[in-house]
Amino acid sequence: MRKEVLIGGFGGQGVILASVILGRAATVYEGLYAVQTQAYGPESRGGASRAEVVISDEPVDYPKALNPEYALLLSQQAYEKYLPVVKEGGIVIVEKDLVPNRNEELERKFKVYALPLTEIAEETTGLSLTMNILTLGFLVKLTEIVSEEAIEKAVLDSIPKGTEHLNLRALKKGFELGEKALNGEL
Repeated sequence: MRKEVLIGGFGGQGVILASVILGRAATVYEGLYAVQTQAYGPESRGGASRAEVVISDEPVDYPKALNPEYALLLSQQAYEKYLPVVKEGGIVIVEKDLVPNRNEELERKFKVYALPLTEIAEETTGLSLTMNILTLGFLVKLTEIVSEEAIEKAVLDSIPKGTEHLNLRALKKGFELGEKALNGEL
């Protein structure tokens, strides 16, 4: 079993933190192997940001995502650049408000969930910064790439102290959205 996740967006969205949390959930709490890689522009906010997580039940021989089954595309630039590399039939989560120009023809190759993730995070926690955690919850519920318990523990290990309540609220909202998607309600 080798699962590849690609997360693309811009600096300030928590792309790298989300990938680190997912990798930690897999290795520390699920006993799997995982490799996380990242690339980002020189700007701390607003520049392109990309992270990949490869999760496997055996040692990972190549650390890069070659044909990711799962993609979280959180900006127009990430959508345009990375949607074509997603495995046919893969699951793609799109930040609807930040990706206004979508390719419906190309999207037919995937299972696409386009939601206003930043807005939902802001409504749920009062902070748009929790969008990355909400999106992780959504991904985990849809894919079962790791368990809900593992991602919750990894979130608590990785976030700044004092923000646990907000981040757990965002994560659980992601689980709730994932449940709705699985039931065909989204």
